[in-house]
Amino acid sequence: MDRVALRGLRARGHHGVFPHEREEGQTFVVDLTLGLDTRPAAADDDLAKTVHYGIVAEEVVALVEGEPVNLIETLAERIARACLEHDGVQEVEVAVHKPNAPITVPFDDVTVTITRSRA
Repeated sequence: MDRVALRGLRARGHHGVFPHEREEGQTFVVDLTLGLDTRPAAADDDLAKTVHYGIVAEEVVALVEGEPVNLIETLAERIARACLEHDGVQEVEVAVHKPNAPITVPFDDVTVTITRSRA
Protein backbone atom coordinates (compact mmCIF):
# COMPACT_ATOMS: atom_id res chain seq x y z
CA MET A 1 0.00 0.00 0.00
CA ASP A 2 1.24 3.47 -0.88
CA ARG A 3 1.19 6.39 1.54
CA VAL A 4 0.18 10.03 1.24
CA ALA A 5 1.16 12.04 4.32
CA LEU A 6 0.12 15.43 5.61
CA ARG A 7 2.18 16.75 8.51
CA GLY A 8 1.62 19.67 10.82
CA LEU A 9 -1.94 20.68 9.97
CA ARG A 10 -2.74 23.41 12.48
CA ALA A 11 -6.07 24.71 13.68
CA ARG A 12 -7.56 26.33 16.74
CA GLY A 13 -10.07 24.23 18.61
CA HIS A 14 -11.95 24.27 21.88
CA HIS A 15 -11.44 20.64 22.90
CA GLY A 16 -10.76 19.53 26.44
CA VAL A 17 -12.41 18.65 29.71
CA PHE A 18 -11.65 21.91 31.52
CA PRO A 19 -13.81 25.03 31.19
CA HIS A 20 -10.86 27.26 30.25
CA GLU A 21 -9.98 24.92 27.36
CA ARG A 22 -13.51 25.19 26.03
CA GLU A 23 -13.66 28.96 26.48
CA GLU A 24 -10.18 30.05 25.36
CA GLY A 25 -9.34 27.31 22.88
CA GLN A 26 -5.86 26.32 21.80
CA THR A 27 -3.88 25.17 18.80
CA PHE A 28 -4.02 21.52 17.81
CA VAL A 29 -1.68 19.92 15.29
CA VAL A 30 -2.65 16.91 13.17
CA ASP A 31 -0.47 14.49 11.21
CA LEU A 32 -2.07 12.09 8.74
CA THR A 33 -0.84 9.12 6.75
CA LEU A 34 -3.33 7.85 4.21
CA GLY A 35 -2.91 4.35 2.79
CA LEU A 36 -4.05 3.84 -0.79
CA ASP A 37 -2.96 2.48 -4.16
CA THR A 38 -1.55 5.41 -6.14
CA ARG A 39 -0.68 3.35 -9.25
CA PRO A 40 -3.88 4.18 -11.19
CA ALA A 41 -3.37 7.92 -10.62
CA ALA A 42 0.31 7.72 -11.55
CA ALA A 43 -0.36 5.69 -14.69
CA ASP A 44 -2.88 8.22 -16.00
CA ASP A 45 -1.51 11.32 -14.24
CA ASP A 46 -5.07 11.84 -12.99
CA LEU A 47 -6.00 13.53 -9.71
CA ALA A 48 -9.44 11.89 -9.79
CA LYS A 49 -7.75 8.50 -9.27
CA THR A 50 -6.05 9.41 -6.01
CA VAL A 51 -6.94 11.28 -2.83
CA HIS A 52 -7.09 15.07 -3.10
CA TYR A 53 -4.97 15.94 -0.08
CA GLY A 54 -5.95 19.61 -0.24
CA ILE A 55 -9.57 18.69 0.37
CA VAL A 56 -8.58 16.26 3.14
CA ALA A 57 -6.58 19.03 4.82
CA GLU A 58 -9.55 21.41 4.70
CA GLU A 59 -11.84 18.75 6.18
CA VAL A 60 -9.42 18.02 9.01
CA VAL A 61 -9.09 21.70 9.90
CA ALA A 62 -12.89 22.05 9.86
CA LEU A 63 -13.18 19.14 12.31
CA VAL A 64 -10.58 20.64 14.66
CA GLU A 65 -12.30 24.03 14.49
CA GLY A 66 -15.75 22.46 14.79
CA GLU A 67 -17.80 20.91 17.56
CA PRO A 68 -15.75 20.57 20.75
CA VAL A 69 -15.09 17.19 22.34
CA ASN A 70 -13.61 16.30 25.70
CA LEU A 71 -10.87 14.00 24.45
CA ILE A 72 -8.36 14.21 21.62
CA GLU A 73 -9.01 10.48 21.21
CA THR A 74 -12.53 11.40 20.07
CA LEU A 75 -11.19 14.06 17.73
CA ALA A 76 -8.73 11.58 16.22
CA GLU A 77 -11.57 9.10 15.63
CA ARG A 78 -13.67 11.74 13.86
CA ILE A 79 -10.74 12.65 11.64
CA ALA A 80 -10.05 9.01 10.79
CA ARG A 81 -13.70 8.42 9.82
CA ALA A 82 -13.66 11.47 7.54
CA CYS A 83 -10.47 10.31 5.82
CA LEU A 84 -11.86 6.84 5.19
CA GLU A 85 -14.85 8.35 3.41
CA HIS A 86 -12.57 9.27 0.50
CA ASP A 87 -12.61 6.77 -2.35
CA GLY A 88 -9.46 4.73 -2.47
CA VAL A 89 -8.31 5.45 1.08
CA GLN A 90 -8.03 2.02 2.68
CA GLU A 91 -6.21 2.96 5.87
CA VAL A 92 -5.35 6.06 7.87
CA GLU A 93 -3.05 6.88 10.72
CA VAL A 94 -4.03 10.02 12.62
CA ALA A 95 -1.89 11.75 15.24
CA VAL A 96 -3.49 14.61 17.15
CA HIS A 97 -1.03 16.79 19.05
CA LYS A 98 -2.06 18.97 21.97
CA PRO A 99 1.11 20.97 22.66
CA ASN A 100 -0.60 23.26 25.17
CA ALA A 101 -2.31 20.56 27.21
CA PRO A 102 -3.01 21.55 30.82
CA ILE A 103 -0.16 19.63 32.42
CA THR A 104 1.59 21.01 35.50
CA VAL A 105 5.10 19.74 34.68
CA PRO A 106 7.39 20.68 31.78
CA PHE A 107 6.64 18.77 28.56
CA ASP A 108 7.01 19.10 24.81
CA ASP A 109 3.81 17.60 23.48
CA VAL A 110 0.88 15.28 24.09
CA THR A 111 -0.10 13.09 21.16
CA VAL A 112 -2.76 10.48 20.55
CA THR A 113 -2.14 8.30 17.49
CA ILE A 114 -4.69 5.89 16.04
CA THR A 115 -4.80 3.67 12.97
CA ARG A 116 -8.08 2.77 11.30
CA SER A 117 -8.93 0.88 8.12
CA ARG A 118 -11.95 -0.01 6.04
CA ALA A 119 -11.63 -3.67 7.00
